[in-house]
Amino acid sequence: MSARTTGNITHTHRRISRGLTAAALATGVLVASAAPATAAAPQVTCSSNKAGLAKKMAADLTAALRGRPGTTALAVYERATGTYCSLRSWDSYDSASIVKVTVMGALLQDSQKRKRALSTRERDLVTAMITKSDNNATSTLWKQLGTGKINTFLKAAGATRTKPGANGYWGLTQVNASEQSKILALLTKPNAVLTDASRAYALDRMARVVPAQRWGTPAGAPGNTKVQVKNGWLPRATKGWRVHSLGVFTGQGHDYTITVLTHGNKTMQQGVDTIQAVSRAVHRDLNPASKARTFQAPEVVPPVAPHEVIPPTPEAPAH
Repeated sequence: MSARTTGNITHTHRRISRGLTAAALATGVLVASAAPATAAAPQVTCSSNKAGLAKKMAADLTAALRGRPGTTALAVYERATGTYCSLRSWDSYDSASIVKVTVMGALLQDSQKRKRALSTRERDLVTAMITKSDNNATSTLWKQLGTGKINTFLKAAGATRTKPGANGYWGLTQVNASEQSKILALLTKPNAVLTDASRAYALDRMARVVPAQRWGTPAGAPGNTKVQVKNGWLPRATKGWRVHSLGVFTGQGHDYTITVLTHGNKTMQQGVDTIQAVSRAVHRDLNPASKARTFQAPEVVPPVAPHEVIPPTPEAPAH
C-alpha cells in the first residue's frame, strides 16, 4: 500500500482510445461531462459502444468528483462494451507503491525471456511486495531487475511516458493514469507481453492483498465479481498526500479496470474517500443489474513512519 521513495492486451489503450474516439466522433457517443464554468472543474470524458453509457458515466463520475479536494486523474476501461473514461489521464504523478505492479510485470517478462520459472525466493518476494506492499522486497527486486529491464517491460506495455525513479527511488517513478490502465489491461487478455500463466499469477497475487489494504477501487464492486487490487500512498512536502488505487475486476463474462491517482490531499483519508467515490460510480454504472458488494472500507490510519521513508525522500533524512 505504500512505496519506496523520497508510501497479466495485444493492443494498447492508446490504440483503444484512438479507435474509440474516432468511432465516437463518427457516431456521436463521445461525451464530455457538463461542468461548472471554473478552471478547477473536472472534465471527465467517456466513450462507449453501448448506447447511453458514455453520457451516464461522464455525468456520474463528474458528480462523484465535484467538490473533492486535491487533484484526481482516472482511467476506466471495460472491454465488453468498449467503454473508456478518462480525466487528466496523461498527467504525471509520483507512483508510490502502485509501481509494484510494474515491478512484478517486469520480473515475469524477464523470466519468460529466460525460459525459466520464478525461483522460490522470487515468488516469496513478489508475494510480500504485492499482498503486503513490502518495501524491502520491492527494493530487492528493483535492484535485481535494474531500470533497464523495467523500461523493457514498460516499452512492451506501451507505457513509454512512465519514467522509473532515479537512484533507487522507485516510489518516485513518474506514472500516468492512461499507461497504468494499459498495464492493467495486459492482465486481462492474452497478449504478446505476458503469457497466460504469468497473467494468472499476477492476478492471483493482487487478489490476495491483505484486508487492511483492500480499500480504494474495490469500493462498491458487485458481490459476484473477483477483485484484484494494488494501492499506494505517499506524503511529501509538496502536493501533500499522493493516494492511488489500481483495480482489476473479472467474472460474469466481462472484465474492467479502474485506475485512480490523486495528489494534493491534506490527509490520506481525503484521497481514499475520493477514490472510493469514483469507484462506486463506476461499479454501479457498469453493473446496473448486479447487487453491490456490501463494502466496509477498512479504517485508514496513516503510519507514524510511512513506508515511503525507505529510502528517504530527497527532502527528508532517513529514519
